Amino acid sequence: FIRMMSRNASTGIDAVYFNPAGLIKMEDGWHFAVYNQTIFQTKPVDSQFPLLNDGKYEGKVNVPVFPTAFAVYKMENWAFSLGFGPNAGGGSATFDRGLPSFEIPLTKLGAGLGQIAPILAPYQIPAVTGYDADLNFEGRSVFYGLQLGATYKVGDFLSVFGGVRYLPSQNTYFGEIKNIEVRTTGENISATTYLNTIDPIISPTIDALGNAATGLQTAIDADLLDPGANVTNPQILPYLALLGVESITNQGAVALLNGTKNSLEKLMDADVSDKKVDTEQTGAGFTPMIGVNISPAENLNIAVKYEMQTKLELTNNTTVDDLGLFPDGEPYRNDLPAILGIGAGYNAGLVEAQLSYTMYFNKGVNWGANTRDLAIWKDVDPTKIRKREIDKNGMELGLGLQFNVTDNFAFSLGGLYGDMGIADSYQSDFSYSNPSVTGGAGIEWKLADVLTLDAGFSNTFYKDQTVSFNDPDAGTYKETLGKTTMNFAIGLSYSIF
Repeated sequence: FIRMMSRNASTGIDAVYFNPAGLIKMEDGWHFAVYNQTIFQTKPVDSQFPLLNDGKYEGKVNVPVFPTAFAVYKMENWAFSLGFGPNAGGGSATFDRGLPSFEIPLTKLGAGLGQIAPILAPYQIPAVTGYDADLNFEGRSVFYGLQLGATYKVGDFLSVFGGVRYLPSQNTYFGEIKNIEVRTTGENISATTYLNTIDPIISPTIDALGNAATGLQTAIDADLLDPGANVTNPQILPYLALLGVESITNQGAVALLNGTKNSLEKLMDADVSDKKVDTEQTGAGFTPMIGVNISPAENLNIAVKYEMQTKLELTNNTTVDDLGLFPDGEPYRNDLPAILGIGAGYNAGLVEAQLSYTMYFNKGVNWGANTRDLAIWKDVDPTKIRKREIDKNGMELGLGLQFNVTDNFAFSLGGLYGDMGIADSYQSDFSYSNPSVTGGAGIEWKLADVLTLDAGFSNTFYKDQTVSFNDPDAGTYKETLGKTTMNFAIGLSYSIF
């Protein structure tokens, strides 16, 4: 596939995956193939969240071994096939600086402490100007499928296929937030040390603000004060001055004092200890599939394959979940969409051409909740957590050409366009999708009548996706999600006639 980018009408051994109904075109006997892909991918994330020290993150995916294996036994009108390989996921991604979803909650600590500098100034405590921490994140997702099926030749021009794929699936996530510090005008200080230092000052202030708000509201309720009149009470004015407010109504002052009290309580209750996420999500599903292969002319082949939706429920096996994102034992839906593949292939002798169209019925799948929303809103307002949605079903369109230079050697090239039709609510730094264009090229070398070497290289160019998120403190901000991918593939096929 990598060397041609279009194989939906294949009648070679890779038809086990792309066009299993076409396996009837193979010679009688046993056929085996083993392939491997080596994948290099970068996943840059550029967050415009205003409080981040640096909104640029980059994940790196290095997958040296991404294997696929096929076996076929063909005899007269029947072909029985076995396939093994990755059907979803993409190896491991490592973000040395973590992810915005991990770091954004930390930014609130630095900003909040910076706002109380006027309260701390009389005590000669250095003002907070920011935050610092060590973050890292690694995610791994691989769904290896084991496929069994049978192909039957109905007539000279028609063959059919039926089969099933068993899909054991695994996601693993590991992340850490360590050494949380606050930046001051002089030095970095442990966040725990700083909070302990200011507690004897802030705790009485919290009590005083609460008492002032209660006293003011009591006077308003007793009609002793006009709620719409400006504050003149000499006991309240010093608190307003401390908060940088020169003029405000009595009722407005109640709201301000209570709001400041609540913010200070939340700030002082902040958990600034080291945090870790270590979870494994596991489960399995079955994918029934059918296929048809039609040969209306000697050199023309038309193929259709349909994979039904895979109902897949993964369960969290969580060792540590300090961020509350993966509760132990909780189920997580990770369905795979139904897939319709259509292909047409024509062999003109010197040149072989294949056109492939694949539709992914993404709109029929439960994709779960947006992870960024979950990280930010779960303790604030769970109604703000969006479901990951799809605008339209996904598609891929590929064209491949093979040039048969000699009886034993051919080179090929091809292109593939893909767009999974996702909505903004689908996207987060944990998982996202980009429209893409891929170019591939490679060779086929028949080392012997029964032994063939395939090798190829592809490069994928993605369109950056800029999406919007909403934050309870900072409001709406944007984030740009990108990718780059290079793929090297090599494999051998062997036949016993």
